Amino acid sequence: MTFSLVVRDGERFGIVVSSSSPAVAARVAHLRPGVGAAASQNVTDPTLGTSLLAELADHGDAERALAGVTGAARNAKSIAHRQLTVLGRSGPGFVYSGAHTLGKHASATAEGAVAAGNMLCGEHIPGVLLDAYSAASGELEERLVTALRAAVEAGGEEGPVHSAGLAVVADVEWRVTDLRVDWADDPADRLAELLAVWLPQRDDYVRRGLDPASAPSYGVPGDR
Repeated sequence: MTFSLVVRDGERFGIVVSSSSPAVAARVAHLRPGVGAAASQNVTDPTLGTSLLAELADHGDAERALAGVTGAARNAKSIAHRQLTVLGRSGPGFVYSGAHTLGKHASATAEGAVAAGNMLCGEHIPGVLLDAYSAASGELEERLVTALRAAVEAGGEEGPVHSAGLAVVADVEWRVTDLRVDWADDPADRLAELLAVWLPQRDDYVRRGLDPASAPSYGVPGDR
């Protein structure tokens, strides 16, 4: 019921995801600045994304992190129901799709990127995500949204999607972009609208966190 794309862009990591279920990004998207990014989807267990990032923080090897989480005794009873992706500071992304992954499922990997999905209209969707992202221009967030919209236009899931999300981490300890559409008939388009509002202000909000005296005001009552 979900398809996602995780990418590395220099020192930044980003993820875009969509699903027929509500609030998908709240459960699926996992990122840690300077460490990596992961998606935990298909009958989602969010703790697996946390575990993947913990493994990456420990040793930095994405393939080893995936093997460690999928092979852990604590996950033995349920891991066959999960689909996981992980990407570290170097190299390609890696994917695990358990034996009980739902419907048509597929994945695609490249240097600095990994895409995967389940309950797909066809196995081509992860490749569409990668290709559209690679061909896109603009900020990282814009390229991720372009990829998502291309995947939706190419058929996306077997049924209609209702939620979408986009997150990026960079050189501070929080998500510099964290946008969600938790329920809508057109979540990819709504996400693009949110991004158009957010992106021109993104760096100013980072400045507010680091150096509030130099950050701009937006004219909100009570704001500087």
